[in-house]
Amino acid sequence: MKPLASLLFLVVGSAAAATAAAAAPQYAVLQRHPLGGSGGWDYLTIDPAAHHLLIARNDRVMVVDTRDGKLAGEIPGMQHIHGIALVQKLRRGYVSDGAANSVHVIDLDSLKNLRDIPIDGQGPDAIVFDPASGHVLTMNGHSGNASVIDPASDKAIADIALPGRPEFAVSDGRGHVYANIEDKSELARIDTRTNKVDAVWNLAPCDSPSGLAIDAKSRRVFSVCDNQLMAVTDADNGHQVATVAIGKGPDAARFDPATRLVYSSNHDGTLTIVHEDDADHYRVVANVPTQAGARTMALDRATHRIWLVTAAPAPRHAPVKDFTALVVGPH
Repeated sequence: MKPLASLLFLVVGSAAAATAAAAAPQYAVLQRHPLGGSGGWDYLTIDPAAHHLLIARNDRVMVVDTRDGKLAGEIPGMQHIHGIALVQKLRRGYVSDGAANSVHVIDLDSLKNLRDIPIDGQGPDAIVFDPASGHVLTMNGHSGNASVIDPASDKAIADIALPGRPEFAVSDGRGHVYANIEDKSELARIDTRTNKVDAVWNLAPCDSPSGLAIDAKSRRVFSVCDNQLMAVTDADNGHQVATVAIGKGPDAARFDPATRLVYSSNHDGTLTIVHEDDADHYRVVANVPTQAGARTMALDRATHRIWLVTAAPAPRHAPVKDFTALVVGPH
């Protein structure tokens, strides 16, 4: 027989857990905005100053007003784009073009293509702005390196050798950029003061990491992996502090510092939401049904809502139909 104190603890603890569960917000798709248009898509980026969602839409940037979900414009003149990094001080965006091996510079206010910057790297994919150095870095999937662009001159100034094929990358704002190395299941850390890799860490049991997010305050990096895991890594020493189960086919991750929620958008039509209880402890709070194919996303930090895009199911290489933006949030 359990002591009375233990029984009281169990009762009170269970009641507290039930109350916390009842108080937790429920997440769902709140809005669907039909956008249409041809072509595939890749990464999404929020421009908070203009209330714009920027979508890398194959040969152009599609711009959506986040206040009403309507198309605000398109920026053409590109070949096969992947990501968009913002330099807010200059009100410019830097768009990686994997087919042209270049970066397009766009004006975030006029929505015009200003110029193209050729790079030596092959197949630029993910792209990130590093505030500490003031530079933009492209992750070049075909050449296994990163190209460094100086927005002051809009020229490529360096190339950084990486240990394999890079996927997504994030900056900690303190002089380091982290990149998932997809084919090696590793995480590489770049010192943006020296433009050299200063650490490479194994992400096992993570397989084929793609999306990446960072909590710069707690110094934790979140890699989402093809084997339905999120790997949580200490950004300073590479120690893996946790793994969390996520949906199938992830391609993007985001962290909201205000809510301490980590998001994984998955091809299987789910959005996995993970709560950071503290730097070393994480729990899944929801697997929100979205729509099949909605595997890239952007976080609107002003509203704490997630934007995703997808289209109607179709055979590979078939024309895209019913391209739609989805907005997920608490209700």
